[in-house]
Amino acid sequence: MAKLYFHYSTMNAGKSTLLLQAAYNYQEGGMRTYLLTSRSDNRSGPARIASRIGIGQQADTFGPDDDLYIKMAKRLEQGNIACAFVDEAQFLSPEQVWQLTQVVDDLNVPVMCYGLRVDFRGALFPGSAALLALADEMREVRTICHCGKKATMVARRDTEGNFVTDGDQVQIGGNETYVSLCRRHWKEATDNGRSTRTEL
Repeated sequence: MAKLYFHYSTMNAGKSTLLLQAAYNYQEGGMRTYLLTSRSDNRSGPARIASRIGIGQQADTFGPDDDLYIKMAKRLEQGNIACAFVDEAQFLSPEQVWQLTQVVDDLNVPVMCYGLRVDFRGALFPGSAALLALADEMREVRTICHCGKKATMVARRDTEGNFVTDGDQVQIGGNETYVSLCRRHWKEATDNGRSTRTEL
């Protein structure tokens, strides 16, 4: 039975590396895969999934108005797909996540999604929230804060290196823009949680 998977983490946890490795394992076994990534993130070039360690692969892209069920069904007309992989899954709309459940349930194609869970403000991305609700299986990809604890949050820096708490939810960037932190150090860096502290 096909399933919808959500592999989630903070920045720089190696999500794209894991996606590319899993896709390679299928391809090495002679099985066809279908790779998708967000059209809005072209840091590695257009229509390409790439890892910080230097590996990459061409991919199809999706935008906010694409029907992923129709896109996948058209791809299947070219031949069977053993597994579909979606990078930057936080950029999916909730409706597109439902479309991926239709791919799994009606087309019987496993779909593995990789993306961030929360944004720099500590809020769920809409696509990630839908995946957390609808995925058959969820797996956390772990990375660490500078203190050695598990990083669960993402903080955003401005061009001068200062942490910011306002702005658009989506701003494409890498290590120059984002840093992964544990909740405690995220609160310290962004000055969050202070107004709710209880005085003892």
